[in-house]
Amino acid sequence: MLIAQNHLQLIVEVFLMLLVSFIFIINLAPLSLSIATFFSLFVSGGLVLLFGVDIAFLIFSLGQNEFTHPFGPIAVLGAITALASLKVMQESGVNVRSLKKFVYLLILLTTIFGGLMHRSFLLLWILGLFLGYLIISKSFREKSIFTMKRMLMFVGAALAGFLGLEVIARITGMTIFSPLLRLQRIEQYSTSSIKMVLNNTQLIGHSGDVSFWGTEGTAFAEGYISLPMQLILAFGLPFPLFFGVLVNQKDTVDYMLPGIMGYTFDFGYLGLIALIIFVVGTIVVGFKILSIYRQKRENKNKKFLGKEVLLIGVLTAFISQSLIGLFVFNRTINGMALLTYMVLGAYILANAVTLKRRTN
Repeated sequence: MLIAQNHLQLIVEVFLMLLVSFIFIINLAPLSLSIATFFSLFVSGGLVLLFGVDIAFLIFSLGQNEFTHPFGPIAVLGAITALASLKVMQESGVNVRSLKKFVYLLILLTTIFGGLMHRSFLLLWILGLFLGYLIISKSFREKSIFTMKRMLMFVGAALAGFLGLEVIARITGMTIFSPLLRLQRIEQYSTSSIKMVLNNTQLIGHSGDVSFWGTEGTAFAEGYISLPMQLILAFGLPFPLFFGVLVNQKDTVDYMLPGIMGYTFDFGYLGLIALIIFVVGTIVVGFKILSIYRQKRENKNKKFLGKEVLLIGVLTAFISQSLIGLFVFNRTINGMALLTYMVLGAYILANAVTLKRRTN
């Protein structure tokens, strides 16, 4: 009875397993500030190398893996956790000048390599840094760092990044770097796709006659929204999967549409409502737990410093991925990226559960 019968059941079951796992990990494994800092630097450095190798493969026509889609939010997590750790160490009187330069270098390299690979990552990354700085300033009760000048700098950096990509695309002749090409593709596909979704979505699932699978389809949880294909194949689950050229057909309700459209089409309006409740509820719980950790820190309790800085990073990544995935690109919250999203959400919710040891 526990074997998933469709994509939605598999998503729910995997999330519950992740949630239970994180509950035990958070409560039983020690998570000090030094461990959280090392984790953030290790993740950030590893992803810089991964993104760098991927963009090198793309430039030299050796193929590409597009690691920015599934691991983009993890990059946000690493960078913001590192910045939060620096803030805690500064408050403790630790000289972090050299470490801060190293963190800023990682952020710069991630911006370059990730931005070259995908425009959606650049949006996610800049939004993540913006939200991360805001959450850190609020958590440490600092005066807002976002003056009008600095906000204009963020906007200017985003525009400069997209302009730079367009210049590189024109000079090298590699249209894959062009943001304008991406916008044209969205314009080309989005209108017809939105009409198709709105006209054929039902309370649960969608009309069977518009299913790519035709009469063989279930008109519900058909794989437009799914976990990684490799995971499904590894367990030998009999779900409909999009292979090869079929992915181009899936694009009409996947890559070119916001996530709310893709989720609504595959799971129906009830599925969309459930998704919104999950996202909003997770964010509210995350901020509530973060306020509790802040109170403990301000009361000189250093036991939760590692959990606090890591939660700041995870919460920032979750919010950023939610905004980009739900309202801009479905791909940012689908496939392997969906697994990343579930890991972030499960970690946030797991912080709300405390296990008590029984004493005789």
